[in-house]
Amino acid sequence: MEKFRNTYRIQSTRLRGWDYSSNVAYFVTICTDGYDHYFGDIKDGIMRLSEIGVIAHTEWFKSPELRPGMNIKLGAFVVMPNHIHGIITIGKNKYNQYRGDSNNRRDAMHCVSTTTPSLPSNKNQFGPQRKNLASIIRGYKSAVTKHARQIDPDFAWQSRYYDHVIRNPESDYGIRQYIQNNVQNWSRDRLNQ
Repeated sequence: MEKFRNTYRIQSTRLRGWDYSSNVAYFVTICTDGYDHYFGDIKDGIMRLSEIGVIAHTEWFKSPELRPGMNIKLGAFVVMPNHIHGIITIGKNKYNQYRGDSNNRRDAMHCVSTTTPSLPSNKNQFGPQRKNLASIIRGYKSAVTKHARQIDPDFAWQSRYYDHVIRNPESDYGIRQYIQNNVQNWSRDRLNQ
């Protein structure tokens, strides 16, 4: 870990230089704070959602209607006792149309492409964090938290989330299989704490 002004600084888990408003599919994992089992339990290979688990499930599927201009498409999704996994695609839209020198960045490829999206050659540029993956996740977490705290005032998410840019059909297939088999593999899951 690096220090900034004599304090340890947590490195970003985001892909350096990547434009997270790009037209591409993302694999996302969001965990509860302390890995607490707010969403339910797995019994006999079946995920039994708690009341908060139902909220987590329902709010995920509201994302496309809440952000119609982003052309969002949802893929495989699962609610686990202490986390969720999902595939979310940000489609081509007016917010992710490239503006500027086309030599600095190639358009991101949708997950069904057979080529890997290239990274931009320029450095990160900070600006308003809206109409991108972070804004979608922020809105989802906020909505779940609002409703969940009416049931359990202690409900909380981890402050971060994990994402992976899906770059080719093989990766897409493997991730979909992982999500679909997550409940059956719970006993071996590293998030089973």
